[in-house]
Amino acid sequence: MFLPMRAVDLIERKRDGGELSPEEIRWLISQYVAGQVPDYQMAAFLMAVYFQGMTEAETVALTQAMLESGDWIDLSEIPGTKVDKHSTGGVGDTVTLILVPLMGAAGLVMAKLSGRALGHTGGTIDKFESIPGVRTELSLPEVIRQAKEIGVVIADHTAELVPADRLLYGLRDVTGTVPSLPLIAGSILSKKLAGGADAIVLDVKCGDGAFMRTQEDAQALGETLVRVGNQLGKRFSALITAMDQPLGYMAGNALEVRQAIQVLQGEGPHDLREVTLALGAELLLLAGEEPDAGKAEEKLVRLLDSGAAWEVFRALVRAQGGEVGAIEDPSRLPQTREVVEIPALAPGYVQRLEARKVGLAAGLLGAGREVKGQGVDPAAGVELLAKVGDQVEQGQPLARLHVGRAERLPEAKRLIETAYTIGETPPQPGPLILGRVR
Repeated sequence: MFLPMRAVDLIERKRDGGELSPEEIRWLISQYVAGQVPDYQMAAFLMAVYFQGMTEAETVALTQAMLESGDWIDLSEIPGTKVDKHSTGGVGDTVTLILVPLMGAAGLVMAKLSGRALGHTGGTIDKFESIPGVRTELSLPEVIRQAKEIGVVIADHTAELVPADRLLYGLRDVTGTVPSLPLIAGSILSKKLAGGADAIVLDVKCGDGAFMRTQEDAQALGETLVRVGNQLGKRFSALITAMDQPLGYMAGNALEVRQAIQVLQGEGPHDLREVTLALGAELLLLAGEEPDAGKAEEKLVRLLDSGAAWEVFRALVRAQGGEVGAIEDPSRLPQTREVVEIPALAPGYVQRLEARKVGLAAGLLGAGREVKGQGVDPAAGVELLAKVGDQVEQGQPLARLHVGRAERLPEAKRLIETAYTIGETPPQPGPLILGRVR
């Protein structure tokens, strides 16, 4: 006897630790996107998953169902290997603005679909849009056409791509179900698969300024993402990278663009450059372009130091309507009227610099959003003048605050003052690349 599917039956089975079939998961997701399953039932299902988890087969089915909820980009007609990258997020994470043109210079195609951020500093789209004139809201045909013409794109997610993720994430955010491995995996992988890439590297960050605070949790997430992604027919690998202090010296939108420009011109902070090169080498390995990571990094170093990646970045900015003169002369990028320095209260060595507090301070100053839909000040943020291991004198400036929201300056100052720990002995530096999942 045939019995119709009901959301309540699937909720109860998952609540009690049962396993759902791919057909049941596909039905539940499709009905939710169609408005036939209400938010309160989906919220109950998400909470059941949060407590009971999902098998790997269920996670694969969930990701596939989310992917099928909307359109995806077909890059198959473009010659060459198509690559992509995802970061779980951190402070000063300017990698995408460097990695995209670097991969283009290496002969790969990278159509990067990114988003805006809520809290901390802006997302990749906010950063890219701080270059005057840059347009990121491209249609899917525009994305494909630009990828064909110059090999690189940085565009905002469109409403047509993976609508299930947009709906589910909004619900997870208000029901306390964000930190669930299968739900995180479904969210990340469905968006990456919809982007049309053949090979994808995942930057799973861990530490004070990351979503995953411990290396063990980051490793578990990386392993889940790679296993599930590979089962869905793409080539995935993951790096576990440190995020106890910000990457580089800038946290803010135009500030981070300045730093990306430095790296693209063969300079810039060593930590940002190191993480970018490591992720780029992974993509060259996944694409079959180089036999080992060492040779891959050597190739990418040449592309940075020769200016080849910088030329691709100039072409990218021009293709999306940006003022190339503003990246050639970064003094033309947005700047705040007020800049406030934070002095060291004692001499010694910087032993700790809490990334999370730096990110929160940058957000308060105007670089991020406190509520959905709020605009960002492209010029606001935090410029770090000292990082872990640096020796400082009493009264020496530790950071500069680029003030966009003057009313939040006192809170931002307190956050930066307490983000620094200064002691008498120099700390032992830790590695930036903590692990790999292949």
